[in-house]
Amino acid sequence: MGEPKHAFLVTGGNIDSMVNHYSVTKKRRKEDAYTPGGNVAGKRPDRATIVYSNLIRQSFKGVPIIIGGIEASLRRMAHYDYWSDQVKRSILLDSQANLLVYGMAEKSIIEVADALSSGIGIEHITYVKGTCYKATSTKDLYDAVILPSYKTIRQNNEDYARSFKAQAQNTDSITAKTLVEPYSDREFVVQLPPKSILTQSEFDRIYGLPYERNYHPSYEALGGVAAIQEVKFSIIANRGCFGGCNFCALTFHQGRTMQSRSESSIVREAEAFVWDNDFKGYIHDVGGPTANFRKPSCRMQLKNGVCKNKQCLFPEKCKNLEVDHSEYVGILRKLRKIPKVKKVFVRSGIRFDYLMYDKDPTFFNELTEHHISGQLKVAPEHVDHCALSYMGKPDHTVYSGFTRRYDKRNKQIDKKQFLVPYLMSSHPGSDLHSAIKLAEYLRDIGHQPQQVQDFYPTPATASTTMYYTGIDPRTMKEVFVAKTSKEKAMQRALIQFKKAQNYDLVKEALVAAGREDLIGNGSKCLIKEKTGRSQRNQDADLYLSSLKKKKGVGGGSDNKQKSLKKSKGPGGQKKSPAKGPSKSERPRKKKTIRNVHKKKK
Repeated sequence: MGEPKHAFLVTGGNIDSMVNHYSVTKKRRKEDAYTPGGNVAGKRPDRATIVYSNLIRQSFKGVPIIIGGIEASLRRMAHYDYWSDQVKRSILLDSQANLLVYGMAEKSIIEVADALSSGIGIEHITYVKGTCYKATSTKDLYDAVILPSYKTIRQNNEDYARSFKAQAQNTDSITAKTLVEPYSDREFVVQLPPKSILTQSEFDRIYGLPYERNYHPSYEALGGVAAIQEVKFSIIANRGCFGGCNFCALTFHQGRTMQSRSESSIVREAEAFVWDNDFKGYIHDVGGPTANFRKPSCRMQLKNGVCKNKQCLFPEKCKNLEVDHSEYVGILRKLRKIPKVKKVFVRSGIRFDYLMYDKDPTFFNELTEHHISGQLKVAPEHVDHCALSYMGKPDHTVYSGFTRRYDKRNKQIDKKQFLVPYLMSSHPGSDLHSAIKLAEYLRDIGHQPQQVQDFYPTPATASTTMYYTGIDPRTMKEVFVAKTSKEKAMQRALIQFKKAQNYDLVKEALVAAGREDLIGNGSKCLIKEKTGRSQRNQDADLYLSSLKKKKGVGGGSDNKQKSLKKSKGPGGQKKSPAKGPSKSERPRKKKTIRNVHKKKK
């Protein structure tokens, strides 16, 4: 690798390397869909951005290094690192980079490149919005917010929570201020406010560039890159999200203000699909972080920015929220009419609460009729009010209303389309009682989740701050956190209480919560009470007993005599049992392959 003209640009890839490598239980994943071949994990290093940057710095001492991407963006300030259980410094320091561009960064990186091209040294590029840089003094900064120092937040959980709250309140390009995080008297990390959001024409131009739309041909011999399959024929229609889920880092990376592509831009991309040899007629998705968000949540956002201390959908719908699916409906209709397009699916997240607030049923009706591939996945996450409030999700009554409406609609159009709820265990605020409430709900609706997501504490989320500090940064009040592996395992087992391997954990959880009433043979019980012999052996005994009764086995000669007497007709003549046609009269079965196989058995 030779020396670049201006700088090295380093990213850890389009997925966080630690999330990619480790499950929530910190076990190493065996597969990697983003690596050629996919069946071998670990081709890239842990904390890839830091490793790559440090290797470059060893070989090129004075060449500028600029880091970006999701891994750098969410670690731009000091943060709790779940995998090491430590508070780590800004990745800008640990990577030895000169500059960090955060967010999607299309505008920021162009401005930085222009500055470097014009001869401005990297150390003087301290004015580009959407970047972080290192400083030795704060005297030239105007109207900056000084965050608690790195040393302080490592020692004091309340200061950590306050620091996160200040960062969360400064993610909007209109209202955000410069943030400063001190590391010593002569070392500071400075975060400039976010870059302005993309206009629709800018968004269209970026997605209209002549991308290859595939992995590098050299990967073909290695088995290709599996991750391409789901996204190759999917369309990004928007970015940003005003949903405000506390466990999601999207606010820190894309912001809360919605940005969207034009209808013509989206249709042009879809029309190009039909010329691809791999296209089978199915567009896998048209959406983004949230499929049915397309416009800013209210008109005031574009002038005054998003509210710092209020959410649009939590704890209930804001009175200023504008609910409108009309543009999205129009786009989906246009896509359905493209020649050679058989089906257009919507697989990005659907905010069912936002959908329920729409008085016009057109989108809901067309979604169920045209855009679901057998099952619709939605994310109620939980049913317990306390757990939902810490997640920043709407009350369970909203989801209940959605399920009733969904079932009714499917009956109207005579379709069997299932509703698959995403559920989360062990989120801060969820204790054993919360988990039991969720288990009872699943019992009542007859649903057994195949997968359950334990809360995964990733950087730059309010929920991770709760997990580490035990404090809700919104209120600065204490919150319950399930931290031990046993606590987490019990909550997860309760959601999958029907699985035999979870029996002991479920029973232990029920006893610990004082809910022994859910152990037994009653219709409302989650599990049965085990006796001395296993349930399997008891069932076997009952089965054998029923066979004996049917065959009259074990009754001795008396039973046999009774049986013979019953079979005799008048005058002692043997009574012939009622018979069907004789063997010769029966129609012969065709010797199909299936019948032949049966005979062989």
